[in-house]
Amino acid sequence: MSGRAMSTEADTLLEVRNLSMRYPLRRRTPFAPRQYVHAVNDVSLSLRRGETLGIVGESGCGKTTLARCILRLLEPTHGRIALRGEDITHLRGRALREARRHMQFVFQDPYASLDPRMRALELVREPLDALGGLGRAEADALALRLLERVGLSAAQAQQFPHQFSGGQRQRIGIARALALKPQLVVADEPVSALDVSVRAQILNLMADLREEFGLSYLIISHDLAIIEHVCDQVAIVYLGRIVEHGPVEQIFLNPRHPYTRALLAAIPRPDPARRVRAADITGDLPNPASPPPGCPFHPRCPHAQARCTQSVPSLDALPASAARVGSGAHRVACFFAEHLGPAGEPA
Repeated sequence: MSGRAMSTEADTLLEVRNLSMRYPLRRRTPFAPRQYVHAVNDVSLSLRRGETLGIVGESGCGKTTLARCILRLLEPTHGRIALRGEDITHLRGRALREARRHMQFVFQDPYASLDPRMRALELVREPLDALGGLGRAEADALALRLLERVGLSAAQAQQFPHQFSGGQRQRIGIARALALKPQLVVADEPVSALDVSVRAQILNLMADLREEFGLSYLIISHDLAIIEHVCDQVAIVYLGRIVEHGPVEQIFLNPRHPYTRALLAAIPRPDPARRVRAADITGDLPNPASPPPGCPFHPRCPHAQARCTQSVPSLDALPASAARVGSGAHRVACFFAEHLGPAGEPA
């Protein structure tokens, strides 16, 4: 069914409210109680037009599930998703196909995301054939222009995926994502499968295309160095929940959640002023099928107290006295964020 419009600001492209996604596990016996994997837990975020938001966290924290729910590739268990002011959470059929014109996906693995039986031109033309409403000649011309825009030649348009390098395949994937002139592009680890020498080229290409086509990006990554380079905002995800969110410069210079500090401490930095001292984090990511009570991070947190084992902290804005000077709200899901200095020690 077509959803009613949600209240959004004029410049807000994407708005997610209280989104949750859980997967049922197979019962060991027919009468055993049903158990679930809680992949996404009560996530709320928004993305403005022309902005790039990074979603960061460990493997298994729910980043890709969140992206697939936003694109309606998965049906969320709870919550609402609005694109361009329209609630798309429960769209079906033709209405969902129309909404997907405005949002496209760049997949992580350029080796698996392209049909090996199709030529490059056909791969880029495929969304135009499905949703574009163009004639064959017009669709071919547009696909060829997009291939040339991402750095491939007209001669390469007739080649198959196995004839391209990894970076070239990802360029084809980006061109395909742009074919329908979307406003939102979700990129799931877009350079993690590429050689280090190629990553900067693809990231710079994505930045240029953002300016040229007026795109908004949602970039999923576990690499904070990449997020710092290309994103305006960043959301840190732990066990399916956003634990810290704000402008990139504030998160990187003034991390207030112990988990964020642990991630940032892993980035090698030549400038001592920008180094984050490693937090005393122990243990592994808990089982999402059996998450700990209270704050999901408390079993590994060096600052946890009794309160943390009983209640889940809400994602609240830091007061002005704790936040660094800058634009945009800095929100943290930690009971003691205000009392921890930028280095993570008591202020």
